[in-house]
Amino acid sequence: MEVRYSVPSVPARSGLPFSRCCNYRPRAVREDIVPEGIGRIIETPACVAEGADYLSRCEPRFRRALAITGPLPLRRRKDGFAPLLGAIVSQQVSVAAADAIWGRLKSAGLTGPRKIVAASDDELRACGLSQQKMRYARELATSGVRFSRLREKPTDEVIETLVQVPGIGRWTAEIYAMFSLGRADVFAPGDLALQEAARILFEKPERPTERELRQMAEAWSPWRGVAARLLWAYYRAEKQREGIR
Repeated sequence: MEVRYSVPSVPARSGLPFSRCCNYRPRAVREDIVPEGIGRIIETPACVAEGADYLSRCEPRFRRALAITGPLPLRRRKDGFAPLLGAIVSQQVSVAAADAIWGRLKSAGLTGPRKIVAASDDELRACGLSQQKMRYARELATSGVRFSRLREKPTDEVIETLVQVPGIGRWTAEIYAMFSLGRADVFAPGDLALQEAARILFEKPERPTERELRQMAEAWSPWRGVAARLLWAYYRAEKQREGIR
């Protein structure tokens, strides 16, 4: 079971003009049209700022939240095998424990698929992996996922491909699409911090369910990925305030 809580969906609408933050240019497509199912690509802080401006104009509560959080982080990561292995490592352990395990894997040179397949149980156990996480790591290493090709696939296909791998759930796949591929219109409604932030910001009596939050987020397209960044930042700010509800 994956932990769904703010690691540190839905395809985009087709036919939208490229915004200035979209630098994705696949072959054989018109330069002024976003490839169907991919949408805007977040590459720079200016992309995030553009999305934040859009959201603040569409939803007054987001404008109020931005006044509290200030500029939102880019949070882009590399794509490929390593970030998904890191997601497996992070499941059901503290951030400090995950960092320690990852540090040992890096020191041992065990962050690539071939190295994982070749490693013995004793070597992986010495780095801190449980038996289940060893299995997940090996399943990922032998899954045959072509990470470079995911960059050109529609978001729903990216998520569907990744969730076929044992140990990779929908939340992890959405986070990968959001931060490693830069998909601007991906959201992760199963994330507990996003649910709690939405409860506070939208003054709901109870935390919205995953389904309810997914429905709420439809109104934030085509910048649902920026809405997620804003809600995470708002949640952190609220946690630091005295008397959080």
